[in-house]
Amino acid sequence: MMQTETFFDLFLTELKELPELYHYYKFHDDPGKLEFRKSYFIQRLNYIEHQVRQQIASGIKHPKIWDCGCGYGTTCLFLAMNGIASYGTTLEFYWPFIEQRKKYWSAYGNSELFQAGYENVMDQSPEKDSIDIIILQDTLHHLEPIDQALNTFRQVLRHHGILIGVEENGSNIVQNLKLYKQRGNRRIITFWDETLQKEITMGNENIRSIEKWTELLLKHQLKIIPESTEYIRIFPPAMYKERNAAQMALRESQIQSTFLKKYFFFGINFIARKMDV
Repeated sequence: MMQTETFFDLFLTELKELPELYHYYKFHDDPGKLEFRKSYFIQRLNYIEHQVRQQIASGIKHPKIWDCGCGYGTTCLFLAMNGIASYGTTLEFYWPFIEQRKKYWSAYGNSELFQAGYENVMDQSPEKDSIDIIILQDTLHHLEPIDQALNTFRQVLRHHGILIGVEENGSNIVQNLKLYKQRGNRRIITFWDETLQKEITMGNENIRSIEKWTELLLKHQLKIIPESTEYIRIFPPAMYKERNAAQMALRESQIQSTFLKKYFFFGINFIARKMDV
């Protein structure tokens, strides 16, 4: 098993070899923010791994995992380093680096456990009842039409399969102001994909609150498990130091204020389970 801390250290080394990823992930941009960014990165990976292992512990020894919107494949590579196979769907500028990354990680584990395809989710017609776990990390708010995407997820999930949502908190006041300044109310955009030779519709950082996700998912017989919901990242970067990062994450998890969670935490993680119809 590869711990998230070990994976992160190897990941930092890899970023120095790939300038495109180096600038995308920003871990090397500002040493003063490294622990802050690292903590958020690790918390999210830990959440995903925990949910996957819960499924394995429930009796699904080799879960079929679809990472929808896997980007550069970081989460899939982390799972591969822990002996867990997954398939990732990705688009755009991420795709050319997948094989290069797999080569790097092959020195530390079986990177072939991660397979990927250049695909638009809306074009997919996966086999019904074929997937145990769908991972959607920073992806749900990009999927449009959202009802079409959620309908696909419901159909492909097996009985009591789960959807892991790792998202920005759409109720966060600061983030909403920032995004409004960037894109106004233009929440849905289209772009031309040269590889697929077609126009693709996607959400323009169209983040939503946990209440809105609950409503949307229920329409498609996907029920968010309340006890699975986790709010992360509220303290500013200056509070994170190498010696106290774990303590900061613990302090954060102990905050009980519903008001602070709803309006000031940056990230939300949740599990939605396929319901009996």
